[in-house]
Amino acid sequence: MKPIHVEAVQKRIQEFSNQTVYVHLETTNGAYATHNNADFFSASAYIRNAKVNVEHGKILGDGPYRVGLKIDIGWVYAEGITHYEDEQEGRLLLAGHGAEGKLAVALQISETPFE
Repeated sequence: MKPIHVEAVQKRIQEFSNQTVYVHLETTNGAYATHNNADFFSASAYIRNAKVNVEHGKILGDGPYRVGLKIDIGWVYAEGITHYEDEQEGRLLLAGHGAEGKLAVALQISETPFE
């Protein structure tokens, strides 16, 4: 993955405007860390292949970034985005990595379902 380039990511997000897409969104603060420290509070969220109608989208901030998709019934967004990968296959992969390089958030947008 490459560090965020705001203009490139915004261009790709705009390509999903006025389309129905599939979204994968997950967050974690170390869901598997509780086996190392029983006092560690673990929280996470996960959704895969949510089919949404995107009106438009935006990337905001000075880094880490916030990426939001305006959908017909509200918003889908991810905060803490640091890297992206443009698969050129109708998919945009966005991720946020913490100081140790561990994944904290992922937002993936695709014209086809994720496997």
